[in-house]
Amino acid sequence: MSVYLHGLSTALPPHCLSQADVHDRAALIFGDKYPQFDRLSKTFQTAGIDQRHSVVPIDWFSQDHGWADRNAAFMTGAKAMFIDAANRALTAAGWEGAEVDCVVTVCSTGIATPTLDAQVFSDMGFRADIMRVPIFGLGCAGGVSGLSAAQSIAAGQPGAKVLLVVVETCSLSFRSDRLQKADIIATVLFGDGAAAACISSATPQQGRVVALNKGHQRMWPDTLGIMGWDVDETGFGVVFDRSIPSFVKQEFASATQGALEAANLNHEEIDRYVCHPGGAKVVDAIEGALHLDQGSLVAEREVLRAAGNMSAPTVMFVMKAVLEDGASGQMMACALGPGFTASYLPFHVEKEAA
Repeated sequence: MSVYLHGLSTALPPHCLSQADVHDRAALIFGDKYPQFDRLSKTFQTAGIDQRHSVVPIDWFSQDHGWADRNAAFMTGAKAMFIDAANRALTAAGWEGAEVDCVVTVCSTGIATPTLDAQVFSDMGFRADIMRVPIFGLGCAGGVSGLSAAQSIAAGQPGAKVLLVVVETCSLSFRSDRLQKADIIATVLFGDGAAAACISSATPQQGRVVALNKGHQRMWPDTLGIMGWDVDETGFGVVFDRSIPSFVKQEFASATQGALEAANLNHEEIDRYVCHPGGAKVVDAIEGALHLDQGSLVAEREVLRAAGNMSAPTVMFVMKAVLEDGASGQMMACALGPGFTASYLPFHVEKEAA
């Protein structure tokens, strides 16, 4: 069963924070109580990020916040981005909210029960019999894994209209109480954002045809400590191991080869890898692992520069940029996330609809 992308959108929250302003605020917060901050602060200049967006203003980060404050900000910001991204994708597809048969929601940066899709039910105009598939805990791999889940649902239900919404509020996990290197690196890298996609087995009637194929995942044993959350009374605390770039260099090529074989493809057939840009060093490591020309992942670096690492939706920002740039042919979306997991989705782009 062929499955197609009918609409793809991105959304950002209202507060734009320059990297310089984030550095200065972090220096005020960390400078006197974390002796290593001056040394680590150099990464603000080398991270390849000019700005990122947040659901809260920069002054919020100078105050103490516990679970209640953080999750209240998540509920407000995530709901707004969900509605924004979803409506843009529906408009691009020519769909209405009432036509959606299934909504897949990916998020790992806040807790909502009822889930976000239920929170925005009336705003979106969803039907009472809509299927809701919330997915939590995928982290940075969530965009590709979410596309894979939506693709599988659409393939299994011919003609069904599936809406995927991926939303993350990484900024709300900022911690000044733990004084760990991972918290400084998270402050350097992470921002908030959302993306959405409309997916169906129905053939698009206009525009370019983007066919999504079955996704693939690879997990490594004994790697739970590489990436994820520590959870305590204050909130989420980032787990972000320094070994990630070296792990990518060592393991990503073989994992990608497995994904290619699962899709009956080989490296030479891939016209473009569409990658989650976890950070500047990770993008460099991916290029090296896949034997790509250094600097070739231009869209990845541009998304990182303009919006930082937004976790799960970031790869969909890259995907949208690649499609808008006119790229066509066989592509492979890929991302790494907690587990430790590599997630892949092969897709093919025609120049124009038949």
